[in-house]
Amino acid sequence: MFEWLGENWWALWLTAFLAFAVIEMITLDLFFIMLGGGALAALAADFAGAEGWLQIVVFCIVSLLMIAFVRPVALSHLKKGPAGQRTNVDRLIGEPAVVMEAVSPDGGLVKIGGDIWSARSAAGVLPAGQKVVVAAIEGATAVVSPPPAVTGQS
Repeated sequence: MFEWLGENWWALWLTAFLAFAVIEMITLDLFFIMLGGGALAALAADFAGAEGWLQIVVFCIVSLLMIAFVRPVALSHLKKGPAGQRTNVDRLIGEPAVVMEAVSPDGGLVKIGGDIWSARSAAGVLPAGQKVVVAAIEGATAVVSPPPAVTGQS
């Protein structure tokens, strides 16, 4: 079997690329896909007739260059979206909530939308039933504060 692999490096590089692609689909951190790019470059080197040692060098160099230069750019584009588009718990910041159990700087419970969250107060003790605003999300805890006072109403 090793003899066959020694003569057919393309199979090794194709398998490595597929493995890296599957791992990338699981992790989604744009690291393993860069290694997959290196494997594809080594596959191309094999098809061009390069020796095994040169294919390994191509794999290493292309992978490192992609991790150093392509990944940071891809991550910045991935994290950058429309200004008003927030996802996951970030969309809860600024949302109204109702205090279910008195909230102090040490803890309490609030209802955000239809979900009950553990919470802590950013401004003293907030009694049950008070309407508050989510100021931040820290882990699984909502940091809440009283809504800003509305001025200029008649």
